[in-house]
Amino acid sequence: MPLDAQTTATIAERLESAELHARRITQITDGHSDMSWDDAYAIQDALRARKEARSHKTVGFKCGLISPVEMKKMGVTGPCFGFLSDYMNCAEGSDIDCSRLIQPKAQAQICIVTKAPLRGPGCHVGAVMAAIDLVIPGVEIIDSRYCDSRCDFQGLIADNISAARFVIGGRPRNADELDLRTLGVVMEKNGKIAALAAGAAVLGHPAIAVAMLANHLGARGQELAAGSFVMTGGVTEATEVRAGDHVTARFQDLGSVNVRLV
Repeated sequence: MPLDAQTTATIAERLESAELHARRITQITDGHSDMSWDDAYAIQDALRARKEARSHKTVGFKCGLISPVEMKKMGVTGPCFGFLSDYMNCAEGSDIDCSRLIQPKAQAQICIVTKAPLRGPGCHVGAVMAAIDLVIPGVEIIDSRYCDSRCDFQGLIADNISAARFVIGGRPRNADELDLRTLGVVMEKNGKIAALAAGAAVLGHPAIAVAMLANHLGARGQELAAGSFVMTGGVTEATEVRAGDHVTARFQDLGSVNVRLV
């Protein structure tokens, strides 16, 4: 039985309070073991509505759980999706305050901006590639609100896939100038290599994640509008970070992105 509106709103308020006060909470499904994926996305929608009611603009989307290893760990066969708010966007070179986060981790992201709308169902890689305006390198700081990062799939969706902060920079390029599948990425923490990857780490091709996002939105009566910003998913594994750390993600043909935590 779907969660009622009051329960959905209460859980969303609890998750947002945990984020605002940098406080860990227990897994929300502990008290709602029959929570469905639709319930989880309804909670995420309520969380987004709370932020927009406080004048925070939604500025993009993010894809999560995009590797077979992550999916197997969660016991699912596909990715999940969340939203990005304006306050999460940090200028490159600015300081990210760890005191406002709980258990931050950094991962490199291949990001895209669309020049044409994408509609599902039936959206495919070819349509995505034709709709991409720019490819932009980025680093995301994820931050689970759950105790010890313990999380199931529904809890991950409801918590907006641990969205917290992101930084973009480098040298944006046109998609037809790149091979997104083989695009190499090196992520360094404090001058030492923390992770190596290529674009194929994102479901085999980052455009697949975007197509699946468009199909997810289509199933909910929405579309990925022209001008949309999408983080296609962590191309590198998530690396724990703390105050004093400096993260640099170097992207083949796209330059680098630097993140400093204080």
